[in-house]
Amino acid sequence: MAKKNHQTAGDWSAVSHPQVHAPETCPLGEGGSDSLFDSTVEGIKLIGRYGANTQHTLFYSVEANDVVALHKFLLPGFKRCTSTITPVSEVPVPKD
Repeated sequence: MAKKNHQTAGDWSAVSHPQVHAPETCPLGEGGSDSLFDSTVEGIKLIGRYGANTQHTLFYSVEANDVVALHKFLLPGFKRCTSTITPVSEVPVPKD
């Protein structure tokens, strides 16, 4: 199968880099870092998650069908965390 050379609106990846919470709102003992995201959201594929735990910072690599799915994925942490979403792609910048 040939590798795709383009991605459609419903076929993109994003990295949430980072999701940060204050020590005062740390979920330690209250569900832990698993309580800050919902990996069961339709349209989300969690590729990896990484923690800089002493910095109270989590990093996610996900594939998402749309931004609504991404918002739902991060919704559990909305009252504790801030997130910066960076879309990424394997598609190069067009030269024309």
